[in-house]
Amino acid sequence: MIRSFIPGTILFIASHWFLCSSLADAAPPASTATATRLLQRFDENANGIWEQNENSRAWNRYRKLDANQDREQSIDELSREQQASLDTEGETKLDLVYKTVGQKELLLDLYCPAESSELRIDDRCPLIVYTHGGGWAAGSKQGAAKGSFKTVFGRLLKRGFAVASVNYRLCKPNCGVMMRDCVIDSKDAVRYLAKNSKMLRLDPTRFFVMGDSAGGQIAQMLLLTTPDTLLGDEALAGTSYQVLAGVSWYGPCDFEKTELFNHDDRADFRDRFGPRILGSNSSDANKLELYREMSPVNFLRADSPSLLMIQGDKDTTIPVKHAHHMKQKADAIKAPVEVMIIRNAGHNWRSVDAKIDPSRDAIVDRTVQFFLDHLPN
Repeated sequence: MIRSFIPGTILFIASHWFLCSSLADAAPPASTATATRLLQRFDENANGIWEQNENSRAWNRYRKLDANQDREQSIDELSREQQASLDTEGETKLDLVYKTVGQKELLLDLYCPAESSELRIDDRCPLIVYTHGGGWAAGSKQGAAKGSFKTVFGRLLKRGFAVASVNYRLCKPNCGVMMRDCVIDSKDAVRYLAKNSKMLRLDPTRFFVMGDSAGGQIAQMLLLTTPDTLLGDEALAGTSYQVLAGVSWYGPCDFEKTELFNHDDRADFRDRFGPRILGSNSSDANKLELYREMSPVNFLRADSPSLLMIQGDKDTTIPVKHAHHMKQKADAIKAPVEVMIIRNAGHNWRSVDAKIDPSRDAIVDRTVQFFLDHLPN
């Protein structure tokens, strides 16, 4: 595997990255960039050292990096944290900054196929954008390099697709970060990739999307909404691209119909995700509007790009009702939606009572083939 980073003139001084205006400055070395983000998050007194008492709960996750066991983490110690990444015969560009919100840099990883890829047209590759799960409040772009996703994207890279894995702001209703921001950030990531497609050697007319759980909802939104909606960074507005098809693994499609989240009609139902849509300052007057805006099913059209929803029939987090509901709506208007129902499967393809059927291998095969089938001739 060849690792490379967009060359530039980023300087690391006192645990902060100073960014010049060039796009080429977007990617510091991955280990140092990760360490910098950890310090910015946990170094409460901003002295360049993360002390255990500043965040003892998070400390437990990284205590193995405290080499001298002094209960302090320096930038050098934190730089030892390894970042999960995909293997590819082409270039790997980690931690590209696609936009900045306040003081927070939002990052994506870009993996490119081999130079000899037959899918290159005018030296540009088709691209699959991955949005991670985690309830809009957890998870990271490293999810693309783990579990079944690693298998899916590894096979697609070998077939000639580029893969981009996106970090977005995580929901913190009390701090004003809502589900809408997750979607907007992800759309800005796609706009960034399209705007810089020539330099990154991507084909903006051959974009695809994939996500799981919360990321499945985001992927559906990327697929079904037009590039000029849900705008974020003004510098990226007006960028055009074309998403040809998308895959959602156990992602929700409709928040207005809250009964879809009740996996057992006999059970008490609680609207678990509403606060991540509404926040702390919304009123009953705009509740319905916000729920509808975040519901991908409302953006279905007869000429929508193709969507594959794969859902487990025993999923209690995002019930299979969502796949059936989307398919029913699609069939009514003749929109191109396919569903694959996995028997005995809970969330994340966990087996419930019996082996899942079809198998994980079959899920991976169907996912990979779906993208291949929707490449233009």
